[in-house]
Amino acid sequence: MILEEDLNTCTKSCGVPVANDDDFYTNPVIKGFYKNHVKRVLTRINTITKTAYRDETTIMAWELINEPRCQVDYSGKNINAWIQEMAPYVKSIDPMHLLEVGMEGFYGDSIPNREQYNPGFQVGTDFVSNHLIKEIDFATIHAYPDNWLTGQNDTMQMAFMRRWMTSHWEDSRTILRKPLGFTEFGKSKRDPGYSIRARDSFMNDVYSSIYNFAQNGGTFARGLVWQLLDEGMDPYDDGYEIVLSQNPSTSSVISQQPSKMIALEHNH
Repeated sequence: MILEEDLNTCTKSCGVPVANDDDFYTNPVIKGFYKNHVKRVLTRINTITKTAYRDETTIMAWELINEPRCQVDYSGKNINAWIQEMAPYVKSIDPMHLLEVGMEGFYGDSIPNREQYNPGFQVGTDFVSNHLIKEIDFATIHAYPDNWLTGQNDTMQMAFMRRWMTSHWEDSRTILRKPLGFTEFGKSKRDPGYSIRARDSFMNDVYSSIYNFAQNGGTFARGLVWQLLDEGMDPYDDGYEIVLSQNPSTSSVISQQPSKMIALEHNH
């Protein structure tokens, strides 16, 4: 819903001392601001449908925060306590919609042998314990191996991706018993040796893996590429942008996946 830096800036402007961005998860004033923000969004009336957002059937789910990280506590416990407080609060206002955290998928200390699947570092989240909170309806992962594993070639990065996807698929199916969404992945144009062909191959591998996991009765539900832009949206370029009208081969890779997943659902 909102990045911690934004609310921390607001808190500082009100004269409340903030030591660092990670105070977002523990400072009672900042947490109060966050709850006010949540309530304002969920109870806002859609000016077109005249329906409160919490009652809007066109909304699939809410996300607590995009890619939470906490540098003062790599175990995942600080963020876990924050989710345990905020997830029930969201559900108290809107019990109808699905709720997810917004996780990248990094493992923490709850299952130490899973930390081997991290890309060599932790970020203060714990994929397992953070998603076991009962108010969280489905799990998410992100992956940017070109950013996380700089200096490694495409083959090594794709090998990481397969391990990353497999470990989270297994945990979602056997421990969490919740659906899993791959809600961000992509390949940057700014990478050395980038080509559209390499990006298409990368995306096709990811989509094929998601399909295979789903076909085998897993909980993998979807894959969302980062990021699709329209022509004229150049200010939003971050290297991962895809303009479908300018990239027909990539457009074909993306458009084929929903049809395959729908067909798989009908076959089951």
